[in-house]
Amino acid sequence: MQVVQAAVILPTPPHARYVRFDLSAGAAVEEIRRALSALAERTDGKSLVVGLGVQVVTALGKKLELLREFPTELRMDNPEAPAALWCWQRGVERGDLWNQTIELVDLLQPAFTLRQVVDAFTHQSGHDLTGYEDGTENPKGQAAMQAAFLHASEVDGLNGSSFVAVQQWSHEWAAFNRMSKSAQDDAIGRERVSNEELEDAPESSHVKRTAQEDFSPEAFVMRRSMPWTDELKGGLMFVAFGCSLYAFEAQWRRMLGLDDGIKDALFQFSQPMTHDYYWCPPINQQGRLNLQYLDI
Repeated sequence: MQVVQAAVILPTPPHARYVRFDLSAGAAVEEIRRALSALAERTDGKSLVVGLGVQVVTALGKKLELLREFPTELRMDNPEAPAALWCWQRGVERGDLWNQTIELVDLLQPAFTLRQVVDAFTHQSGHDLTGYEDGTENPKGQAAMQAAFLHASEVDGLNGSSFVAVQQWSHEWAAFNRMSKSAQDDAIGRERVSNEELEDAPESSHVKRTAQEDFSPEAFVMRRSMPWTDELKGGLMFVAFGCSLYAFEAQWRRMLGLDDGIKDALFQFSQPMTHDYYWCPPINQQGRLNLQYLDI
């Protein structure tokens, strides 16, 4: 099997940056190739994870059956167009990440233009800012590898790939703080301090909406979400890796109530502002991003 971008299954780092780029207007194919080649040499899959949107793959004359844009009908009321390129910077020192972002922007010009940078961090060993633990039901060991990475492709350069759904959620703190402690627990489906699942959790609880083993086939993802803040705004940068986009999309449809009319109680106090899908290529034997599928 190809080497994978290992950060997909590693614990979240103390600090991170999520950086999104657009394809520059009029970018030539050779400019895109040069930029991606330079980025590949910079990417180890541990301190830096890279995801490519369908725009990039299409611009290079390729098609990935497992990659598509986030469906319009699942974007709620958010009209923002998806980004073309996503970088997840991981580290210990915020200053080092800031310097790395400057390097990435310079490296990717003129083919790519910076759209957004979001600073994130690990809170209480993996909790959301609301105090609830995130990623409790992540698969472990070999099950994590099976859930997160593509293994059975007959196409050169694809095994070891991962597909990621990324959403920036913004919490409405006034709404959350108006809720009683029991109402907050009911919305999540867990008791905040103990993290124990509620036996009588309502069907609208997030735990019930996203119970991975309740789908057919089962819908397991590797969540690597981290809190973000900006002045008095804050929320969760939701990141879910999978061997395809099926598992995330199955959960998301149920959260929206498209199957049974019951919407996820999370929407009482939090809303996603962005919706993106990316292909995260494997790592080659030299420890760098493998763009063989794109002939790079």
